[in-house]
Order: sequence, then structure tokens, then C-alpha cells
Amino acid sequence: MNLVNDKNIDKYDKFLKNHDRCNFQQSIEWGRVKAPNWKNEIVLAEDKDGNIIGSISVLIRKIPIFGNLMYSSRGPVCDIHDEKVLKQLTDGLKELAKKYNAFVLRIEPDIKSEDKEFREIVTKLGYGIKDDAKNFSEEIQPRYVFRLDIKNKTEDEIFKAFHQKTRYNVRLATKKGVIVKEGKRDDLKDFHEIMKITGKRDDFIIRPLEYFQKMYDELGKHVKLLMAYYDGKPISRNI
Repeated sequence: MNLVNDKNIDKYDKFLKNHDRCNFQQSIEWGRVKAPNWKNEIVLAEDKDGNIIGSISVLIRKIPIFGNLMYSSRGPVCDIHDEKVLKQLTDGLKELAKKYNAFVLRIEPDIKSEDKEFREIVTKLGYGIKDDAKNFSEEIQPRYVFRLDIKNKTEDEIFKAFHQKTRYNVRLATKKGVIVKEGKRDDLKDFHEIMKITGKRDDFIIRPLEYFQKMYDELGKHVKLLMAYYDGKPISRNI
């Protein structure tokens, strides 16, 4: 079982940041955000020359009565259709489960739901796939997310790609005096107040202010707080 340690941590960080499947929830920094309630271990797959060819960051937490839960959000990071790499990672995960006497491993990968090849490989490796989740309470991460590819695009090109109604709403908000600014750490208090209102309205649990402050501190340049203001008062947020 190959794990990230003090000797190879920089090597792993470079691998992750240069990989197409890089996700902040697989980073060293995210493990620090989740500490001390979760312990973080990162399993590596390597080629014969010792180069990292795959990884999966796992959070481990003790659950009363049952034992330890192992959870990976948005992993693994590798060629998801390379069965040999996935098997090497799976073998490492099995050893990790024995080390921590874990009763379950739950993975929520960043994979398209229609990817049949990946589903066939992981099923062959012994994973069970849950397809019947109906709401947030049955999952930890959202099953479906939306991405907007803005790489090498100008602001005008991005704006023109929006739906006509979206462009209208943006122009209307600008005309009415809505301003979007990048917030600082102190603005997290306003961010959190809006989160609480949204959570109550849409019936989902909101983490305490300290959690978002820790995210801001640990993720550093990899996180931005964007706040929308109207008449000098915060009305919307994103982080």
C-alpha cells in the first residue's frame, strides 16, 4: 500500500494539480479543512519507475458502535478507464480498511452517469453502485453538477454563450445597481447569514461560520468569496 507521506507530499501535490481530474476535495489542503474530525489518508498507484499514475484521498471517521467510516469525495484521480490503475488503488484501499478496521468505504466520484465503461470496471472490482438516491439526505455530495468552461475565453465570449434570458437578467441587475465584489475573510459573516436564510428556505443543513473560515484559511489562493450588493447591502453570495 503506497500512501502520501512527508517524503512524497510535494510529488503528489504536483501530480494532482497537473491532472485533468484534479479536484480540490482530493487535495492536501482539503484534508486539513476536515481535520480534526476526519483523518486523511491518500492512497497512490505507481508505475514500475515509481511515478504516480493514480490517487485517491480518503477521509476516515469513527462512527459510534459501528467502527470507522472511509469516505472519498470526487476521487479517484487517474485514467478512470484503466482497470489496472483502479485495481491498484482498490487493493490499497482494502489494506487501508484493514488498518483502520473500517466497516464501509463510500466513494462519490466525479464521473458522468452514462459512463458505462467505468461502471463495468468498478463493478468487476467489487464496488456497488447506488442509482436510486432521490434527495440530498441520501448523498453527501450532489450527484449532478454543472460546469462552465471559461478557459481561454474572454468575458464577452462567456456572456454571449449565456441564454438570452440570463443575459437580460444580468443586464437588468447591473442597471438596477447590483454590484459583485470579491470578498475578504471578514465578509464571511455576511456570507454565512445569507447561507442560513437559504438553508432554512430550502431545508438543508448549514455548517457553522468557523467551517467556512477554515476553508478560507486553508485553501488560500484556491478559494474566492464573491458577494453581490444592492444599496450597499449583501444580497447574494458564492464561494
